[in-house]
Amino acid sequence: MTTSDSAHKAPAKDPWDLPDVSGLVVGVLGGTGPQGKGLAYRLARAGQKVIIGSRAAERARAAAEEIGHGVEGADNAETARRSDIVIVAVPWEGHGKTLESLRGELAGKLVVDCVNPLGFDKKGAYALKPEEGSAAEQAAALLPDSRVTAAFHHLSAVLLRDPEIERIDTDVMVLGEERADVETVQALAGRIPGMRGIFAGRLRNAHQVESLVANLISVNRRYKAHAGLRITDV
Repeated sequence: MTTSDSAHKAPAKDPWDLPDVSGLVVGVLGGTGPQGKGLAYRLARAGQKVIIGSRAAERARAAAEEIGHGVEGADNAETARRSDIVIVAVPWEGHGKTLESLRGELAGKLVVDCVNPLGFDKKGAYALKPEEGSAAEQAAALLPDSRVTAAFHHLSAVLLRDPEIERIDTDVMVLGEERADVETVQALAGRIPGMRGIFAGRLRNAHQVESLVANLISVNRRYKAHAGLRITDV
């Protein structure tokens, strides 16, 4: 055969050729907190089926009724079982314990960790570094039978929850080990008007993405803003 091997190579995949995720059920653990509730509202408003979870099912149901748009509420375990994609938006202090308790329910699921390990003192916010390297890597260590990604770290809960705001012009950095999983999360981010999901590396790079929130908090305080991120030239 004289034809070169290169002639048989498939064309490079278009990085913006993302899957249709409109039919997937999204669960939000910590869905009664500001970030979780905001994400649930935006995704449900975009037409996604959303279930929010809490340690107390009654609290989750009350929050779901407040959000509207067909959002349901359940305890964390039921939320994990019924969802195709599970967003982890719990406080950092309860991150490890919550995930450890849900290892069985989260087996086989695509998990999206958006937790930012932060500390606060009189100088402001600062990043914490978990023993595993990041919140996302802690999730991966605790959930060996799940497919863990990291995303949605830099979104303002105030903007997410404001019904007067139609578009949120920001990029969502998505990290993970498997391209298909990352692209699914990118596509989910893209369901929210104004947002793009951008591949930003493997989970070993999650720490600096999580840590950047401390800088954004400083920006917001100085400029009385709700700052987000845009990746240029992409």
